[in-house]
Amino acid sequence: MKLSENTSVAMPIKNMLAIIGGVIIGVLAWSDLTARLTSLETSRELMNADLLKASEQTTVDKEQFLLLEDLYETIEKHQELLDKNIHNQVMLTHIEKQLEKALNDIEELKDSNREMKYTNGSSH
Repeated sequence: MKLSENTSVAMPIKNMLAIIGGVIIGVLAWSDLTARLTSLETSRELMNADLLKASEQTTVDKEQFLLLEDLYETIEKHQELLDKNIHNQVMLTHIEKQLEKALNDIEELKDSNREMKYTNGSSH
């Protein structure tokens, strides 16, 4: 069988419309798929750009973070010292009360010793 420009093909119109419809549906599906892929790639690129921009820190930001970290460490040390000093204050208050009681006891002993000298007949 020889094919040329003048070769005629007998085909029902129903089949020809089905082929044309299939080609149109194929082209539209391909176009829609390409548009969807382009949209997803664009979204991904924009998200990556936003993440990179958000993750960039200037030297001033880094310095401020270092200063904040140092301040937190200093505050923790001061809090520990404050807690120890509160304990020391409680201990000092307790020792002060004990010292006052001891002084009162010493004074009572001195007084009782003086009374004993006077009752024994010493007048010195």
